[in-house]
Amino acid sequence: MRWVRRKLRGTEVFARVNQAGELAARRDGRVSIVYSLAPAAKVYRAATRNLEHAGDDAIHECVVEELTEAGAPVIIYTDGACTGNPGPMGIGVVIMDGKERLEISEFLGSGTNNIAELTAIKRALEALPDPHRKRIVKLHTDSSYSIGLLTKNWKAKANTELVAELRTLTKSFPKLQFVKVKGHSGIPENERADQLAVDAVKRAKEADEA
Repeated sequence: MRWVRRKLRGTEVFARVNQAGELAARRDGRVSIVYSLAPAAKVYRAATRNLEHAGDDAIHECVVEELTEAGAPVIIYTDGACTGNPGPMGIGVVIMDGKERLEISEFLGSGTNNIAELTAIKRALEALPDPHRKRIVKLHTDSSYSIGLLTKNWKAKANTELVAELRTLTKSFPKLQFVKVKGHSGIPENERADQLAVDAVKRAKEADEA
């Protein structure tokens, strides 16, 4: 595999390039990136428009193993957006299964940020077909509230029906793992989930004003 140094929101990364030295973008305009050149480096996807020149175009050779076999984890990033809290809510979901990718951007109506965060997780898990439920599923969220309710047995003081539905749903995923990530910290797929959530609210607002 061939990689070239680039910057993503000020952070140095390595983007995958083809034999001609051009960014190996997919149909959706996104390219594989890693934060370090190592065989076990975590591979992310970033829009080519967000990659900036980093000072040189030297080509680096490194084989990075991307898990794509059936036993590999399903990787999910979820986020919720709310304008006003309470206010208009949107959710964003990114699901990656090897080379397959699914994105969800949905407007929920009026409510709170916590409802949006929980609903994003619910939509993500519901989007997985039944055979996937026995696989390792790694769900990334920046919501401590959601993780506390779903993994630490926090008592739900609000949104009790939604929490109960989610707790039942998560029981059908015996290998589900929640991963807490820091919001707005430059993690590409987390940033993408946030953008999908924000875009859902924007579309709804534009439709109301039309």
